[in-house]
Amino acid sequence: MKAILSVYEKTGLADFARALHQAGVELISTGGTARALGEAGLLVRQVSDLTGFPEILGGRVKSLHPAIHGGILARRDRPQHMEELKRLGLAPIDLVVVNLYPFEATIQKRGVTLDEALENIDIGGPAMVRAAAKNFPFVTVLVDPSDYGWVAERLKSTSPLTLRQAQDERGPDFGLTLEERRLLAAKAFQHVALYDAIVARYLRGEQADFPSELTVGYRKLYDLRYGENPHQKGALYGATPPAGGLALARQLHGKELSFNNILDADAAWRVVEDFSEPTVAVIKHNNPCGLACHPDLAEAYRRAYEGDPVSAYGGIVAFNRPVTAQAAEAMRKVFYEVVVAPGYENEALETLRRRKDLRVLEIGDTLIEEGSLDLRQVSGGLLVQTSDVLPEDAATWKAVTERQPTPEEMADLSFAWKAAKHVRSNAIVLAQDRVLVGMGTGQPNRVTSVHLALRVAGERSKGSVLASDAFFPFADGLEMAAQGGVTAVVQPGGSIRDPEVIAAANRYKVAMVFTSVRHFRH
Repeated sequence: MKAILSVYEKTGLADFARALHQAGVELISTGGTARALGEAGLLVRQVSDLTGFPEILGGRVKSLHPAIHGGILARRDRPQHMEELKRLGLAPIDLVVVNLYPFEATIQKRGVTLDEALENIDIGGPAMVRAAAKNFPFVTVLVDPSDYGWVAERLKSTSPLTLRQAQDERGPDFGLTLEERRLLAAKAFQHVALYDAIVARYLRGEQADFPSELTVGYRKLYDLRYGENPHQKGALYGATPPAGGLALARQLHGKELSFNNILDADAAWRVVEDFSEPTVAVIKHNNPCGLACHPDLAEAYRRAYEGDPVSAYGGIVAFNRPVTAQAAEAMRKVFYEVVVAPGYENEALETLRRRKDLRVLEIGDTLIEEGSLDLRQVSGGLLVQTSDVLPEDAATWKAVTERQPTPEEMADLSFAWKAAKHVRSNAIVLAQDRVLVGMGTGQPNRVTSVHLALRVAGERSKGSVLASDAFFPFADGLEMAAQGGVTAVVQPGGSIRDPEVIAAANRYKVAMVFTSVRHFRH
């Protein structure tokens, strides 16, 4: 029985190799892996001894040889394969243990050069993995150190006689069923596919937003209790290479996160991350029901909460600054599912940890850059677009009404415009003093969204400003807003009825600016 071991990540390798050696398996290895096993006191045969050919090109070519790939790919149930190996003086290889050069880790290093990246693209490793996985009925393949333990236990529980008999009939199965070997093969192909996807993405760079073929790579972080509803299964996967954000947030307190907790916490973080000044958002069902900016974080929270106290119950709170003791205390009397922030003062964390049901998350930056891809699944396919991370500059907006916005209105319009970007279309946002006071979302027409925003705001609509994520197709929505006390409006413009909408604004002495940018969020 022969096993090839060639790994970069050596966690658990020595113990697993020792179990193989004790079962009578001959260990064959390459450079660094052979040295590590030798230092662990194990007898190892070099690949170059098996091939009769030295490693060349600084180690670029080690295992790419018929003695290796012939031994891996030979089928035990085909006499001509076995006769050919015998005629050539080759032997079957029964187990392949491989993991690959650290390409993903290499390209995340600051200042990494193209030459460094290329040197960390593994060639021989993926070739052996694919060969072994293709021939899984006769060859066992392991790419994940977490599998060493249970496979070693199976091997220890299998008698030497059984191993010898299996070797004669179909190759040693190491105590594994055919189905288990098939799943290990599937895992091996997935491992190589993810690796290749990362390499392709790196080499593609920003040269092609939408390549003719697209493979996306994600690595499972953990299973969830269930999905969006209890009858659905769920899990969280992280991007490769890691992109920070909610997926990699550190949970400091509370019970495990649910599928919906993660969706809403991500929506909350995306909102506050869009603001440079201290900002707090309260999220319910993926929409901000409360949002406020203020130099004092506790005051920002209070203003956000007062935007819609009814909807805030059971919601998610996000801060774009470390949570202060005062801010944590201000939250004390309201039930929330999750709080997410880039950090917490010690006293704030102590206060929050007194609440058994509150999940507390500490998050880093989300590494989303202009040009990065946003993916949405549809039945039978995938919609792909660049992310909506266009920088906003109010200086480029165009005032289109007789009355110009005041400086105070412009500050609120800028705040409301950022908020509307994170509200589901058709989105209408009312704001005053950089506080969200009303919001209408997800309606089939814009007038209904205006009506809902005014209803939520109540008396606070008087003197507020309005942001609309897309243009007003008719003047009726703006007229309703003006009648509700709105004094200024920001919208993209671009409707064939813009003159009618501008005329209505002028009649009500409402200041209006066009951004020429739309922020639909379906």
